[in-house]
Amino acid sequence: MAFNIEEFKSKGLTLGGARSSLFTCEIVFPPGANIQTGVNSKFTFSCRAAELPAMTIGTVEVPYFGRRIKIAGDRTFTDWTATIMNDEDWAVRSAFEAWQNAINEMVGNVRVGQFVNELPTAQGPLGILAGQNITGASYKQTVTITQFGKGGNEVAQYQLIGAYPTDLGAITLDWDNQNQIETFPVTIAYDYWVPVTTINGGINPSGSVLATDYSSQLD
Repeated sequence: MAFNIEEFKSKGLTLGGARSSLFTCEIVFPPGANIQTGVNSKFTFSCRAAELPAMTIGTVEVPYFGRRIKIAGDRTFTDWTATIMNDEDWAVRSAFEAWQNAINEMVGNVRVGQFVNELPTAQGPLGILAGQNITGASYKQTVTITQFGKGGNEVAQYQLIGAYPTDLGAITLDWDNQNQIETFPVTIAYDYWVPVTTINGGINPSGSVLATDYSSQLD
């Protein structure tokens, strides 16, 4: 078929394409981990690079007479990574250090006593839908990633449920690194992620509602 640029414009990226720079990330750091006030907001403005979460459906191969058929297997969720700018107050870096230390103390090799359960702290719609009544703090929290349109409207949102930092990356120190701000990577493990419903190109104005009601799947 002949190439037609007008057809591409009318049927391809009709809205001009989503931009990878238009995003925010939010974390509610766990209470009881000796984390300074205001770090939740500072993280949102310091997170300079991240990714929308990935997931994989596994495959089970069944052999039969020299051939193999493929059957859908279990779902797995890949760890989430972000790049954080480091300020001279060390607030966000220290918050992640304190979070990890609360999970397993560097010297004492024990978990901080406040983290008495493994349940994710309900920060978003999941806890509301499930009617969870969580007692005691948890080191597992919620990460929210929001994608914006070019007009500033929210067009997509994902929540990582049961999130906690597994890897806190090194900060490179180098006399040759002039006119650069320090950054460090952080890797977040989580139980699963859920999409949040979008309506007319924006997050539901009546409140965050899951694209699918997952509450029936919870104990």
